Amino acid sequence: MAKSLNGNSEGQQLQLSNIHLHPSYKWFVLANVMFGTFMAVLDATIVNVGLSKMTAAFGTSVDKIEWVLTAYMLVFAVVLPSSGWVADHFGYKKTYFLGMFLFTLGSLLCSFSWDENALIAFRVIQGAGAGFIMPVGMAIITREFPPEQRGMALGFWGIASAASVSLGPMIGGYLIDNFSWHAIFDVNVPVGILGLLVTIIIQREYKTEHVRKFDLIGFISMTVFLTSLLLALSDGNAAWNTGGWTSDFILSCFAISIIGFVIFIITELNVEHPIVELRLMKDLNFTIGNIMLFIFGMGLFGSTFLLPLYLQNSLNYTAFQAGIVFFPIGIIQAIMSPIAGWMSDKINPKIPLLIGITCTALSLYLYSFFSLTTEHGQIMLPLYIRGFGMGLMFVPLTTITLLNIPKWKMAQASGLLNTIRQIGGSFGVALLGSLLTRRVIFHIQAYSQVVNSNSSTYQNVFYNLQYFVQHSVGGVGKEVAARANALIVQNLANQAFIQGINDDFLVGAIITATLIIPIFFIKVREKGKSEKIEIME
Repeated sequence: MAKSLNGNSEGQQLQLSNIHLHPSYKWFVLANVMFGTFMAVLDATIVNVGLSKMTAAFGTSVDKIEWVLTAYMLVFAVVLPSSGWVADHFGYKKTYFLGMFLFTLGSLLCSFSWDENALIAFRVIQGAGAGFIMPVGMAIITREFPPEQRGMALGFWGIASAASVSLGPMIGGYLIDNFSWHAIFDVNVPVGILGLLVTIIIQREYKTEHVRKFDLIGFISMTVFLTSLLLALSDGNAAWNTGGWTSDFILSCFAISIIGFVIFIITELNVEHPIVELRLMKDLNFTIGNIMLFIFGMGLFGSTFLLPLYLQNSLNYTAFQAGIVFFPIGIIQAIMSPIAGWMSDKINPKIPLLIGITCTALSLYLYSFFSLTTEHGQIMLPLYIRGFGMGLMFVPLTTITLLNIPKWKMAQASGLLNTIRQIGGSFGVALLGSLLTRRVIFHIQAYSQVVNSNSSTYQNVFYNLQYFVQHSVGGVGKEVAARANALIVQNLANQAFIQGINDDFLVGAIITATLIIPIFFIKVREKGKSEKIEIME
């Protein structure tokens, strides 16, 4: 019996080793990592179409529910630079498994959320898992594929990320319309469990011999700095914060953020193995590129939650209808990205970069003219322009940013780029969410002052509404007048909300347009010199 058991155990080990030696093994690993990447990025976009339902379900405000997005993006950005150390120390398979486990657990807990605070807390767990999945998955693919196949493998990995941008809002909308907002998290649980099983069965472990010391002070100071600053930015106009931007809470958050930032900078410039390699900022192109990605994250990613809110709250789109409008973006971006890469090789990469930024800013500007009667074509045209612009922008910007970075520092530089972009998006959501609250209040007050209840126009509208209420709902006297007055107030609130959305998009367009300025300070190598430097490296 013992021999039989030993024989089975040895047979299982032999089968697993045969999997690792199989010529197709690396493709199985790629499929597994693409699967996890798709889920991680999906949950950064799928929630956008659910914010309106969550706001109604919990009876909360936009400035509070936006933290469902901000918390996920912030923790993702904080965990991302530390994932490399964790993988080196504990092993890449274990770290990827940990990421999938935290993501799946966070999804399950999000579905059980009893209020918005619980949902935000559980999104932190989910974001931490995604922060491990993305960079560790990319490192696993890089290790398993030989250099001559690495570009193709990373291209497939990128497809998983791009597909989730298009499919996320559409899938989320379908689940919300046919089930509930809980379903956008429920669907991750069986899929996540399958991913965990596949990871255990297929992937082999890899662990580096030399593990650098973990930068604990840098990690803590970065977390404190970012969290405190985002709390201050998002809660400056919150309903509960009666003191506004000068309240003790807001000023304390700013003070803690400044202290955390100073400690972070001093630590990262002096420790031997910093969690964020700030010394890379000595390169001008790398510094400018990171600044541009941060600003881009603020302007574009910070405004992505606005469109579903407008479509659902103002135009009465269903969640699925609001989600499906995003479907063309990823397709157009996927088509334009290789074209942008070809253009960058043939001509000055600043040209497609400039065109991409201009188109992206233009798309946000066109969104600043929304109304209660906006037609579907007016919504889709800016989205087509946005997909075109983003497709032209990312490849040349990444190429220029990493132009002078030596190959042995490329992993740290890429990790920092992704971190900066995620942080920019978190800042944008917090800032534009706070601005939306402030501008809606401003427009409500402005409209209320302009409306003259004694004017002939007001009286005509009021009497017509009374007639409408009486014949559609019924009632007499003061009851009919109260309902007619409520309809006028509701219309003013709707107009104020749309105008606040328009103001936010205009600010996003201005922020994105400022990216044109840094382009003139970027240095691009001549083609001949570039080839010589490549040979020397």
